[in-house]
Amino acid sequence: MTSRRHGLILFATLVAISCDSAPQSRGTMATDSAGIRIVTSDPMHSDATCTLSGEPLVTIGEEGEDENLWFSRIGGTGLLSDGSIAVVDGASSELRVFSSDGRHLWTAGGSGEGPGEFTRAWYLWVLPGDTLWVGNLRPWGYNVYAGNGEFVRSVDGVTHYGNPTRGGGVLDNGVSVNGSWGPSYVRNFTTPDTLILEAHSPDGDLIKTLARVPNMVEGTTKKSEALGINLILNPLFSARALADAGGNTIAIGHGRDPEVRLLDEEFRLRRIVRWSESGREVTSADVRAYRDGYLESRGGRDSGRWSDADEVQIDPDRPTADVFPAFTSIGVSRDNRLWVLPYRRPGQDPRQWMGFEPDGTFLCHLALTHPDFSANEFGADYVLGVEADELGVQTVVMYRLTRE
Repeated sequence: MTSRRHGLILFATLVAISCDSAPQSRGTMATDSAGIRIVTSDPMHSDATCTLSGEPLVTIGEEGEDENLWFSRIGGTGLLSDGSIAVVDGASSELRVFSSDGRHLWTAGGSGEGPGEFTRAWYLWVLPGDTLWVGNLRPWGYNVYAGNGEFVRSVDGVTHYGNPTRGGGVLDNGVSVNGSWGPSYVRNFTTPDTLILEAHSPDGDLIKTLARVPNMVEGTTKKSEALGINLILNPLFSARALADAGGNTIAIGHGRDPEVRLLDEEFRLRRIVRWSESGREVTSADVRAYRDGYLESRGGRDSGRWSDADEVQIDPDRPTADVFPAFTSIGVSRDNRLWVLPYRRPGQDPRQWMGFEPDGTFLCHLALTHPDFSANEFGADYVLGVEADELGVQTVVMYRLTRE
């Protein structure tokens, strides 16, 4: 088992918190001397539910002759104020906008190195006034467009990021939060790399380092070395550091612990959202279930799909975490709610998203009942994302979000 210390969250720029030592009951709030509100909930014992509409409000990308409806590696989606939908297509490096009923309206960008063009388009954020920020890789940067498709400017001050941001986003004030993984050259499953979060001005200038969060350890097994495979692995059931930013909120957490810290647009820690979750210990039965599931997914060792790399994946010498991660994804919605996706354990049905109000109180459980749907953007009354068919063909869909 890996050491529990690797899951500790160390925020270099955040002050220490002096918490009320009295027990907190479900859904109660406590405020410490620094003015930081700590909200603790018990979602496992709550039946508050949110649901998605049975049919999508809009589908973009259905079969047709219009090539603007063909997508390959959708990199981001966003809802504009008039109900139109922006989509970044990674293959063409185009920003496309569609009406609320799915008709193509305009296209901007494209592959190239000229103004408003992309070496590779990646991710999308919609700011007030329908200003569109689209990530450009590689190196990392942003192209900014008006809501009518007019190119405004490039933001090149973050080009020291070779890869796309590892966590973060663009706030409503144009401040971008960009993340990178600090390297760990000790690949013996002991020394974690680091998620480094930095805030940059609307012009791309560095404002400050927000956090340095120990992330994950990695290494190789004796079997991979014996087979001559340079396959870098993380321990089984590893948790990792996560961050997201949008509206006026920055969310930072580590999947090891059931809590997320929320900063405002002035980078002040304002709220800690915590929730109770029991029974996370990893057992030998869990490890067997993972290995059996992996074997089945690859068709078994007699399958033509099986390789030495697969043997390394289920190598008994691969380290295993002592507890399951509490969550695997976090997101800040357009209305500053927090959405958390709990970890899916071997053999379990997909877990439900958990929603929290801007004040940190628990909102609801949200089951994505459409199995091929991947949520991309949460709003007050909608969820926008991507569906893929059995051939991997992608479409953009938006469902109505309601609370029961």
